[in-house]
Amino acid sequence: MKETSRLHLRVIAPGRFVLDEEVDEVLLPGLDGQIGILPGHRPLILGLGRGELFYRRGEKQNHLSLLSGYATISPREVIVFTEGTEEKKPAAAGD
Repeated sequence: MKETSRLHLRVIAPGRFVLDEEVDEVLLPGLDGQIGILPGHRPLILGLGRGELFYRRGEKQNHLSLLSGYATISPREVIVFTEGTEEKKPAAAGD
């Protein structure tokens, strides 16, 4: 029996692949608010605003800061095309 309990998540920015993983859940920053995606979600094309993309595999949750873009969603895959990602740098000592 084929496993369908995970989503293939890809995040693509100009000139590079940012992320390519199998995940259990994705939370996207839609233009009208956050949208949660689980395996089996109906097909959808979604505009994205600036915000946090959260993804979970098992108990481990991670996130990326996205600039605007869009996502294509199918029952087994989420592909995010973004203008870029923002790196969060640790604050310097004394800041």
